[in-house]
Amino acid sequence: MTTPRYGHGLVLGKFYPPHAGHHHLVRTARARCDRLTVLVCAASVESVPLADRVAWMREAHPDALVVGTVDDIPMDVHDPDVWDAHMRVFRAAVPEPVDAVFTSEAYGEELGRRFGAASVCVDPGRTRHPVSGTAVRADPVAHWGHLEAPVRAALTRRVVVLGAESTGTTTMARALADHYRRRGGVWADTRWVPEYGREYSALRLAELRAERPDATWSDVTFHTTDFPVIALRQAELEEAAARAGSPVLFCDTDAFATTIWHERYLGTASAATGEVAARGTGHLWLLTDHHGVAFEDDGLRDGAHLRPWMTARFRAQLAHTGRRTVVLTGPHEERLATAVAAVDALLAEGWHFTDPLPERR
Repeated sequence: MTTPRYGHGLVLGKFYPPHAGHHHLVRTARARCDRLTVLVCAASVESVPLADRVAWMREAHPDALVVGTVDDIPMDVHDPDVWDAHMRVFRAAVPEPVDAVFTSEAYGEELGRRFGAASVCVDPGRTRHPVSGTAVRADPVAHWGHLEAPVRAALTRRVVVLGAESTGTTTMARALADHYRRRGGVWADTRWVPEYGREYSALRLAELRAERPDATWSDVTFHTTDFPVIALRQAELEEAAARAGSPVLFCDTDAFATTIWHERYLGTASAATGEVAARGTGHLWLLTDHHGVAFEDDGLRDGAHLRPWMTARFRAQLAHTGRRTVVLTGPHEERLATAVAAVDALLAEGWHFTDPLPERR
């Protein structure tokens, strides 16, 4: 039996958030249509913005036309007036004729009839991908494998380890990632992001030594334009790691920390670096205290005398900006135990999605 093909297909849904079942539906529809429109319908009460859902679906399905609309009408499949109201929203968003509507829901027949289109049902029992938006919202960790990279990145809990020079931020970020990887399962992919500022600093020193082989770290000069570059690259590396990792990510500094490093080297705040920091999505900051940690000069450090000031400045700005902060003190084992307890508490709070509009059946 020949599988019918269609000119213009339509898939619509809340995609709150998108998951593997949604993507299977869209890909199945796209394979059977000359062109496909995906309509993302979001209600104002829902906590994931419409723009994010549209962007996620566009990334996953670049060969489809993805459009979005706000639909604040509760669903009642038995009420013709409610159907009429929904169809006005749908038709305004997709004014072109539709040849086939693809769904996995029981209302697909009526939706197709109202569009004057064929109704194609795809995996209604969810046997191919046993997942639903309701299940993902209730427990994203349990369904992490059903989420694609941009959704994972948006849901990942990001933990930043920051502190003055030679206070163990790298050691702590690496140790935390190792700790959670050992839990196995979805946590086995836990990642940590190195401090890009150190890589940038090493490159600057290498460039200077290419001209002056006897140059040392004290000969390197930073400019205010360096710090937004560092902050942006740090944010890019963080985003890439969040897309590929587990539900928690550990970052050795972040764009916010870079604003303090600008103050440390240039003595003033940087508006441009602050703008990058304001776009950050951290959830917990672990501040490594300098007390009890020996200063080690690795060739890219010269600020032992500034460590008390930097610790105090980090504390003040973390508090001023309302960032959730835990200070790590004592020997490494004590610091790690404190950090793990703080991260576990963050993860135990779960992910909070507002309920979608009620659906009357």
